Amino acid sequence: MFPELTDRQHRIVALAEELASRFADRADRYDREGGFPFANLADLRDSGYLRLVVPQQYGGEGADLFEMTLAQERLARGCGATAMAVDMTIHLIGRLAETPSWTEPMVAMICRAVVEEGALINSAATEADLGSPSRGGAPATRAVPSEGGWRISGRKLFVSMAPALRWFLVSATLPPDAETPQGSIGSFLVEAGSPGIRLEDTWRDSLSLRSSASYDLALDDVFVPAERLVERTPVGAPPRPGAPTQMAWFALTLSAVYLGIGQAACDTVCAYARERAPTALGRPIATLPNIQHRIGVMQTALSAARSVLHQTARAWVARPAEHSAMTAQIAMAKYLCTNAACDATDQALRIAGGFALTRALPLERYFRDARAGLTHPPNDDAALELIGKHALGM
Repeated sequence: MFPELTDRQHRIVALAEELASRFADRADRYDREGGFPFANLADLRDSGYLRLVVPQQYGGEGADLFEMTLAQERLARGCGATAMAVDMTIHLIGRLAETPSWTEPMVAMICRAVVEEGALINSAATEADLGSPSRGGAPATRAVPSEGGWRISGRKLFVSMAPALRWFLVSATLPPDAETPQGSIGSFLVEAGSPGIRLEDTWRDSLSLRSSASYDLALDDVFVPAERLVERTPVGAPPRPGAPTQMAWFALTLSAVYLGIGQAACDTVCAYARERAPTALGRPIATLPNIQHRIGVMQTALSAARSVLHQTARAWVARPAEHSAMTAQIAMAKYLCTNAACDATDQALRIAGGFALTRALPLERYFRDARAGLTHPPNDDAALELIGKHALGM
C-alpha cells in the first residue's frame, strides 16, 4: 500500500499491523470491562514497539515523526483505546528527542526505563476548572517549596493509562520568587506509588476509549525531589522555543490514531456490505449504487486526510528549519483526520443499519471512539482559526 516507504518503514508498519491483529481480538472485551488492557501493554513491550521512538543512544530505534504516524494509524485499527493511551508516552519521548528541554540524566532515565522495562509516562495537566492546558491559564494544582524539593497538592483529569504508568508529568503553579515575581508553572516528574497519590476510576463508562483507563489523579502533599522539576515557565511568558515540536508530535500522532479508527470502520463496513445479502434483494448490498456512493465518500475523505497527514509529517522530518511556520499545516492535518474519522464512523452506522447498534459489529465502538478526537487540541475552532490566519497572512 505504501511502495514509497523504506525497508525500515515497511518493517515498522508490519510490526504495528501484527500487534493490531492481536488487539482487535481483545478490543470488545476490554471495551466492555472498561479496565486497562494489560495484555496489550505486554505485547507492546515484548515486541519492541515501545522502543521505536526512543533515541538510539538510549537503546531505541529513533523513529521519526513520520514513522510513528504510520505505526500509530495501523495500531489504532486494532484497538483505538490502546493506541491513544500509548501515544501519550510516544509523543512525549518524540518531543524530548527532537527538542530536549530536560536535563540529560532525566531524559536518559526515562528512555532507558522505556527500553529495558516497558515503562510508561504521561502528562497530568488537565483540570476541571482550567479546561484544556492548551488554552493557557495557571493550574489550581500547587507546588510549595520543601526541604530537598517540593510538595504538590491538586487533582488532574483524563490521565490515560493511569494504572500502568511509571511516571506522571504533573503541571503545578509555583509561588512567586525573586526570578519570577508573578509565579511560574512547573512540570514535575512524579513517580507512581509516591505517598499521597491516589487514582480514581472515573472513566470506565465514558463514551469513548473506555479501556484507555483515563482516570483522575489526586495528589495530597506529594513530595517530589528538586531535580524532578524538569520544566519551569514564568507566568505570562511567551511560548517556549520547543512549543512547535510539542504541538507536532502531539497532534500528528494522535491524528493518526483517529484516522486509523476511521479506516477500521470503513474496512469493517465494506466487509459487511460484501457479505450482507437480504433475501428481498437476493444479492449483497455492496452491489447497490447508494452503498457504493456512501463508501466512496468515506474512503475519499480518509485518503485525503491521510495524504495531508503524511505530507505534513514528512515535511516536519525533512525541513526542521521551517518548523515554526508549520503550525497551520499541523492544525489542518488534525482537523481533517479527526473529522474524516467521525464522518466515516457515522456513515458506517447508516450503511449497516440496526446491526451497527449492537455488539455484533465493532461499528458502534468505532463511532464512540472517534468522537474523542474532537476533544484533543487543537479543537476544530482553534484549528480553523489557525488555518484562516495563515491563509490571510496574519
